[in-house]
Amino acid sequence: MKTRIKVCGVTSVEEALAAVNAGADALGLVFYQHSRRFVSVSRAREIATATPPFITLVGLFVDAEEAVIRNVLNQVPLDLLQFHGNETDQECGRWRRRYIKALRVRPGMSVEESAAAYPGACGLLLDSYRKGVPGGTGEAFDWQLIPDHLDKPVILAGGLNPDNVSHAIEQVAPFAVDVSSGVENDWGKDPEKMKAFVEAVRQ
Repeated sequence: MKTRIKVCGVTSVEEALAAVNAGADALGLVFYQHSRRFVSVSRAREIATATPPFITLVGLFVDAEEAVIRNVLNQVPLDLLQFHGNETDQECGRWRRRYIKALRVRPGMSVEESAAAYPGACGLLLDSYRKGVPGGTGEAFDWQLIPDHLDKPVILAGGLNPDNVSHAIEQVAPFAVDVSSGVENDWGKDPEKMKAFVEAVRQ
């Protein structure tokens, strides 16, 4: 089965189109103001307008206030929501949009129990744990902590890059992979790194 690819944290039309041209299936827009990849509603709308059809637009939120999410949804045509905070299943599902829930995996954690708390999720994004940081750390976690049989599609994140993503897919066999810092340079998303990442996935 084809492994889907999401490039998260795109901040401009140029980055979005470069990701699509590289072969990305989905683009992540970060609506978390403490992230250096945060995008305003107006910028997100520009990106959405420029994105070609059949590319999934994902909006990422971290314990956002209801008014913030409503404002984004009223102005940006998101296809999927992604929650990275302590949101409950009810809070994630109240928007009547398909959503994925991020779980930060660490030793001693029961991924199955954490996943069971989100029956409404259409997928689980498994990311690295760092205290006080909801994601985007650029750090990988021990993939052996992932159970063999979860009842929802797994999106693997955390420290993935062109050099390790093939091995990650061989070991985890995720439905999709999610990359952000692993395809960046000092000023943002790097088109060549994104191409190399996609090529590594397709191998």
